[in-house]
Amino acid sequence: MNVGLLTLEIAVVMLGVLLLLADLWLPAGYRRPLGLAAAAGLGLLLVLSCTGAFGLAETGTAFGGRFVQDALSLFFKRLFLLTGVVVLLMAVEFADRFRGGVTEYYSLVLFALSGMMLAASAQDLVLLFVAMELMTVTFYVLTAYQRTRRVSVEAGVKYLILGALASAFMVLGIALVWGTTGRMHFAELAMVSDGYAEHPLFVAGVVLILAGLGFKLAAVPFQVWAPDVYEGAPTPTAALLAAGSKAAGVVLLLRFLFTAVPEVTERGATLAMVVAGATILYGNLCALPQRNLKRLLGYSSIAHAGYLLLGVAALSRSGQSAVLFYLLAYALTVLAAFLVVTLVLRHLAAEDVSGLAGLHERAPFLAATLTLAMVSLAGIPPLAGFFGKFLLIRSVVEQAAQQPAYWGLAAVAVVGVVISLYYYLRVVRVLWWDRPAENAAPVELPQILRFAAAVCVVGMLYLGLFPARALGWAEQAARALAY
Repeated sequence: MNVGLLTLEIAVVMLGVLLLLADLWLPAGYRRPLGLAAAAGLGLLLVLSCTGAFGLAETGTAFGGRFVQDALSLFFKRLFLLTGVVVLLMAVEFADRFRGGVTEYYSLVLFALSGMMLAASAQDLVLLFVAMELMTVTFYVLTAYQRTRRVSVEAGVKYLILGALASAFMVLGIALVWGTTGRMHFAELAMVSDGYAEHPLFVAGVVLILAGLGFKLAAVPFQVWAPDVYEGAPTPTAALLAAGSKAAGVVLLLRFLFTAVPEVTERGATLAMVVAGATILYGNLCALPQRNLKRLLGYSSIAHAGYLLLGVAALSRSGQSAVLFYLLAYALTVLAAFLVVTLVLRHLAAEDVSGLAGLHERAPFLAATLTLAMVSLAGIPPLAGFFGKFLLIRSVVEQAAQQPAYWGLAAVAVVGVVISLYYYLRVVRVLWWDRPAENAAPVELPQILRFAAAVCVVGMLYLGLFPARALGWAEQAARALAY
């Protein structure tokens, strides 16, 4: 079975279990720093996977080919580990607002990461569903973890109801696909999908599976949960949703569309374009009036799901590699934004944008970090967000010679970028030009979080100014897709 290929997933799960055991024996005063130990453990796994030590970068298949470790899965697993390190560091700073159960929160983050890592290697509909549920069920708890806050519990309930509905869609879709073809493995589905491309039950099953994946991406018309959940969830949870859960949904979408049902994917190019364009416009237009910073980032995440779908709709290798590059850039950017939100707005009753007023005087480094994050999310050069959007739009324009409808999609993407400038730069204006309130609390920046923010800032600048190496990684990973 080659179980050794699951070493990374097993290590992350065991780390979560060890945290729970340590919580039983250590005094209460030592429980909060366990998050630092967990972050260090994930960082060590990230370094080992990059160096290939202990066979952590070994490629191959397990469980009859249902689990695959290739360049694509390793790209995403390293992204998830990086995300987990930053989220755990944020959680350590956020721990005093949980009122108990701090170690359990750290463990749940690790279990969610293990689900994301399984998703990166899924080559079978059953493993796809198991990975999705491991992530989703964990996020139900993580979202409502501040059980003394009404808005947090409400967000958890909404996420539970809509997530269960999305899971039901996916189960029904898997049943229809299996019932019509008798196959679950992606490679076997690819061999027969052309013959079933006109079969109504098979097509309905594919659409229902895509509906479940669309929920993870917060793509139209499955986006309604995102703003409420981002607003009500603890800030580290919202960061993990934005950077980790979305990436897991993307890798599942790419593998399913381009490995399992490539013929159906080609015939659905028009639908993909419509969904991408609608998602971009919905996210950006709804973000315009938002004053709550986390809610604004929630609508922003919807818009960015639309940009990611540009590369999917392009149906090309360049589009796939652009999606991977953009995910890396987006993860670094949105983690930096949520890190600042965690530190600056912790003393406020609400996460209103006005709470950032005069941050350049109270914490210049944090003001600069959030400024760069907003500029990168807006797609302004020379930061990573600009080059990522450029690659995605270019992949769409390349297809316009064969299908003129792609020109319309590219125009919608550009309009979305222009709209987003207003609400992103409004945050920058508050940071640097608005005067802080007289009772504004000083912002303390722990050294470990200063380092995490610096890593995100350096990453945004490096990917924007010197994108060649990261783009090479993305292109190498995209070659693993059978398209």
